[in-house]
Amino acid sequence: MSKIHIQFSRFSAFYTPLIATMAGGFLDDEGLEYEWSKAANNDDAIAKLTDGTTHVAQSAVGVSIAQLARGETPAPRHFAQINEKDGFFISGRHADPDFEWAKLEGAEVLVDHGIQPLAMFKYACMKAGIDYGKLTVSNVGGGPDMEKAFRGGQGDYVVLQGPVPQNLEYEGVAYVVGEVGRPIGPLAFSSLAAMPEWLETDMAAAFTRAYAKTRVWLNETPADEIALKVGEYFPDIHASVLAKCVLAYQGLGNWSPHVEITEEALAVAQDVFVKAGMITEPYAYDLLCAKPPAH
Repeated sequence: MSKIHIQFSRFSAFYTPLIATMAGGFLDDEGLEYEWSKAANNDDAIAKLTDGTTHVAQSAVGVSIAQLARGETPAPRHFAQINEKDGFFISGRHADPDFEWAKLEGAEVLVDHGIQPLAMFKYACMKAGIDYGKLTVSNVGGGPDMEKAFRGGQGDYVVLQGPVPQNLEYEGVAYVVGEVGRPIGPLAFSSLAAMPEWLETDMAAAFTRAYAKTRVWLNETPADEIALKVGEYFPDIHASVLAKCVLAYQGLGNWSPHVEITEEALAVAQDVFVKAGMITEPYAYDLLCAKPPAH
């Protein structure tokens, strides 16, 4: 069997489509052994694609947009979507079935200040009709630091990827009240990236067949069954918590069955970065993305 090297720049249940490709036996069915690791950050993941250490990396088109904005030419291409919506949840200190985004105005909100998460949150505020400037947006670090700060009493709301919000709710620490992806709608969010020459190989075609089958499976399978299948990758998360997270992502429409990153989805993502002042106009599709290998 050929061995494929997969790398994550972040690791959470948000990336279940890629995790399930491994855990669900879909790669095995295509004759692919695999190994996976987590990069130090997005740039590290892209560097490992460039030097050949990794075949496929979990990334985001925003990473390549940032490279272009710096005057660099991205070497890899984003060839498949992982999530077609933002996957951050808004959690508050109390259950609030009547939550409205306007409640964030005047509140302290802990937000991930990574380039893409912060740009998306600002865009969601605009789409939800609230004034971002009226929020007290605090930067306390990445996800683990944000969770720690919120558990320690800082902030009225915290914005995190699953399954952390669902786990906080399970423990009675916080309650999911909203999703950043809902006001934004579909767009190119997280993606799979690879080098153009690798995308021409038989391994790439086999991987894409496995990944396409995984995405169909994710939309046809109950959340609790998916949670059991990928549970080994989240040993510290209760199965019911993971299932609740998976169900939320299914319901939000993050894991639409199609593999390709559409031009329409990319256009919305680029509008996010234009509105954030990071770029002045969108880049051509083929500077950022490639169509998935024939599968």
